Amino acid sequence: MPQTIDLTDPQTRARISPVRNERAPLIGLSKKALAVTLVEAGVPVKQARMRASQLWHWLYVRGVSDFDAMSNISRDLRAMLAEKFTIARPEITAEQVSQDGTRKWLMRFPSRGAGKPVEVETVYIPEEGRGTLCVSSQVGCTLTCSFCHTGTQKLVRNLTSEEILAQLLVARDRLGDFPGAETQLGAIVPSEGRKVSNLVMMGMGEPLYNFEAVKEALLIASDGDGLSLSKRRITLSTSGVVPNIYRAGEEIGVMLAISLHAVNDKLRDELVPINKKYPLKELMQACRDYPGLSNARRITFEYVMLKGVNDSLADARELVRLLKGIPAKINLIPFNPWPGSNYECSDWETIERFADFINDNGYASPIRTPRGRDILAACGQLKSQSERLKKTDRLALEAMMIAGHGE
Repeated sequence: MPQTIDLTDPQTRARISPVRNERAPLIGLSKKALAVTLVEAGVPVKQARMRASQLWHWLYVRGVSDFDAMSNISRDLRAMLAEKFTIARPEITAEQVSQDGTRKWLMRFPSRGAGKPVEVETVYIPEEGRGTLCVSSQVGCTLTCSFCHTGTQKLVRNLTSEEILAQLLVARDRLGDFPGAETQLGAIVPSEGRKVSNLVMMGMGEPLYNFEAVKEALLIASDGDGLSLSKRRITLSTSGVVPNIYRAGEEIGVMLAISLHAVNDKLRDELVPINKKYPLKELMQACRDYPGLSNARRITFEYVMLKGVNDSLADARELVRLLKGIPAKINLIPFNPWPGSNYECSDWETIERFADFINDNGYASPIRTPRGRDILAACGQLKSQSERLKKTDRLALEAMMIAGHGE
């Protein structure tokens, strides 16, 4: 049975959901911006770079969320930082653990200006030899992809670079993934010792519609003096914002994934409406031009398998033709059901036949194992509980799973 961590206990909440206020955040600032911010706060110019390096180490190597833990910074400076700035984590309002070990956190971020607090979902997927964190870039989404649950939640706002990075920091806290974290109360340490080794921008929202914040967060996540995730272990997924695909390659340099799902414009206009603005011809050219593209740095094309919609051998043949000349891998994603969806997952034999054809034509075509379905944490199922599922919807989902839909 899936588990939900009890967050109603005051002691538990105090450990993992620190109180936030209107102090300016330091998380999410580049090294240069951090130094400038310190100078503006009164730190002497000659000390600013050194102090910024010290803070960077504490924030991203040690993972501290309290200035008092920064033992090599003077007490007076720590007091000043605590008065003017915050490095606290967002509030965790729900934490669920799937039968397969997948973990999902619902995080609440404080209001920005006149706005209201917002919630996003973040998912951790443990696998043999690695752990992947699926991070959100927006609250809601504007793209309205017809098969995606997240697309049914209207866009509330973009996340800041701080809020994007905070999802990674919270996950590492909860998984005991910072030095010494295994001794902290409340940390969840998997028995296999898995930690966050891979990061995918595949959560709520379209990352390339929040380009600057995503760029800043990923550059910090991949900085060798801090969180130090390899850019080859960071994947940015887009539904096809063509102009910013070029920018992502030049300015961020992480791995690219394309939510494709159809091999002709007519069907893709229906499944992924952004195709009406950036049709397949433009999207494929942007992929061919992606900087650093090679057999060692392939583009991943995500293709959800929808029964009777896009799963024929004719679709497979056209997919091979469409990707000709692009170093690519095709992830076949069995459709994950959600209450109110109008699609069914392709039969397993159909998916395997589709995959075999793609493989026989020279492209790796793994079938993604659905993870976290029982806690609505699988691909296309994320939707913040700002719009909580009604009990009847949850019962409908359970009935769908029992009946074997999507298997």
